[in-house]
Amino acid sequence: MKLGILTGGGDCPGLNPVIRAAVRTSIREGYKIIGIRNGWKGLVEAETFDLDATSVSGIIHRGGTILGTSRTNPYKDPGATEKAKANFKKLELDALITVGGEDTLGVANKFYKDGLPVVGVPKTIDNDLSGTDVTFGFDTAVNIAMEAIDRLHSTAESHRRIMVVEVMGRHAGWIALHSGIAGGADLILIPEVPIKMKEVVEVIQKRIERGKFFSIIVVAEGAKFDGSEVLLEKKLDEFGHVRLGGIGELLAKKIEDTTKLETRTAVLGHIQRGGSATAYDRVLGTRFGEKAVQLVKKGEFGKMVALRGTEIVSIAIEDAVKKLKTVEPDYYDMARTFFG
Repeated sequence: MKLGILTGGGDCPGLNPVIRAAVRTSIREGYKIIGIRNGWKGLVEAETFDLDATSVSGIIHRGGTILGTSRTNPYKDPGATEKAKANFKKLELDALITVGGEDTLGVANKFYKDGLPVVGVPKTIDNDLSGTDVTFGFDTAVNIAMEAIDRLHSTAESHRRIMVVEVMGRHAGWIALHSGIAGGADLILIPEVPIKMKEVVEVIQKRIERGKFFSIIVVAEGAKFDGSEVLLEKKLDEFGHVRLGGIGELLAKKIEDTTKLETRTAVLGHIQRGGSATAYDRVLGTRFGEKAVQLVKKGEFGKMVALRGTEIVSIAIEDAVKKLKTVEPDYYDMARTFFG
């Protein structure tokens, strides 16, 4: 049997452990496996290379993906779609392991419906993919953001400043919520709940009344003022997404204009994506990669591996991409207990 594996969308810590596990498991099963470069673009352009034990030796601790990645959507162009299907046959693939988030897996589901034997591995640093309790990369991102919040506490307190920490989270506030709780943030703002400046100011003033002349505010990049996202640019990518950016600076300016308190912004950005994965993400990625090959072995195509409790299970890719997993109101209400 001959397998292909690709990684699509944004990179995140834990991708290389998935690839390593898929390759090592394929070797154990007696399968040949090839890497497809740069996501769906590589399948459209037939850019591949052989994978073996040497290829994946020493990559478990490395960030990023040795396969490369892109945000290519072959279904934007009928010609590209047909090229991808033709190359699947030309490469004599028996199955394709697709590692990605909502967009990449959405394409995988379309190819599956068009007759290609595909299995999925969930990958989104925002942890917003339905069907799995956690996605790899999330734990690493949370820990990076938490460490930044820890470090900002000391400078904020020393200078009596308001510090606004902007973290990732286009549609879901999981990174902001978890890192904010763990880092002892004084306020956490997420895409699911519109920002109310009155509440922001009240939290800051309440702290001043208690003798706390600094505040740490964590805000997800997709948090909204008056129902609108803050955009870095309006240009859309191939999946119809705009580029977010600037919510931290806008919020800081509004805080400073309203309270007359010195306010600074720290935008963590792609720092959250880079570097080595935590032990949790390395193990989770490994378990996902191994399970994906097992799904191929059993012929369970159109399925995605997922974490449920402590077990690795499989669900339909279609079910995983139907809707995003966002922060529940009860969870956010719990976090409010620690605001201020």
